[in-house]
Amino acid sequence: MASVETLVIEPDEAGMRFDRWFKAHYPDLSFGHLQKLVRSGQVRVDGGRVKTSTRLEPGQAVRVPPLAAVGPSAPPRVPGRGQSDADFLRSILLHEDDQVFVFNKPAGLAVQGGSGLTRHIDAMLAALADRKGQKPRLVHRLDRDTSGVLVVARTRLAAQRLAQAFRARTSRKVYWALVKGVPKPRQGRISTWLAKEGGPEGERMRVARHGADEASHAVTLYSVVDQAGQKLAWLTMRPVTGRTHQLRAHAAHIGHPIVGDAKYFKDDGWELPGGMQNKLHLHARRIVIPHPAGAPLDVTAPLPAHMQQSWNLLGFDVAVGNEANDGEER
Repeated sequence: MASVETLVIEPDEAGMRFDRWFKAHYPDLSFGHLQKLVRSGQVRVDGGRVKTSTRLEPGQAVRVPPLAAVGPSAPPRVPGRGQSDADFLRSILLHEDDQVFVFNKPAGLAVQGGSGLTRHIDAMLAALADRKGQKPRLVHRLDRDTSGVLVVARTRLAAQRLAQAFRARTSRKVYWALVKGVPKPRQGRISTWLAKEGGPEGERMRVARHGADEASHAVTLYSVVDQAGQKLAWLTMRPVTGRTHQLRAHAAHIGHPIVGDAKYFKDDGWELPGGMQNKLHLHARRIVIPHPAGAPLDVTAPLPAHMQQSWNLLGFDVAVGNEANDGEER
């Protein structure tokens, strides 16, 4: 049976409007439902009533009642019929200036089109075209079921400079993942060659021999932040290269696949802990990249609802992960 939750505002969430903070943590809850909860006083901040426009401060405690809309059967967060693409994109906006948008991409929403896909970020970006009709441009990708930081250029020049930063590996991307077991050593470097292959689950990556045809070198750095006994571990993962499914394939390669990964987690009788959703637990938590204007752009995305739920169940402290991220960036 669902129970009341209490979530603490993290330092990287300072200044967020309450409605945007709530949407980031509970993406499947409609704004109308949230308004009802606010009006009735069922959601509270530090024990007091709150407005949807209230700006939050680090350390504040948010009381959240049981939410029937949030659960394993909740649909992916995509625009509803009554919500425009522009409104939806602004609801997941983390940063905006005259050259760059940064979005918190929801799990389950594709970045680009593909077979059978009619709704994806790239198509929606047309709704944010400027007065000259110039559509924002993608400069990197996230897997459909991976959530988190997605950088989009607003101009052609910004796209060129951001793409160059990704190619030159001057960008730093930090992902959070929940994996089966606890890797040894607790910090490490995974270096393999990866090649694409087909299969009943669709396209996936396999570890190939050095120099194999159509194989690309892939390097990932990882570190254990916390663990739940020997069954589960919270990792920070930093892709040095940017190959398709790299983090997912590398986690499986070292024997610690990511929880909820239908492509790379082999069904060997391992059981998902009770109360945890069987969704991919991989989140693009933070990106640090040279801004087209010169200064570093450093953006962090809050956890999606299903991962926040798992973190709460396991007693993981987000602040500990933030400190780990800071350590990696020095």
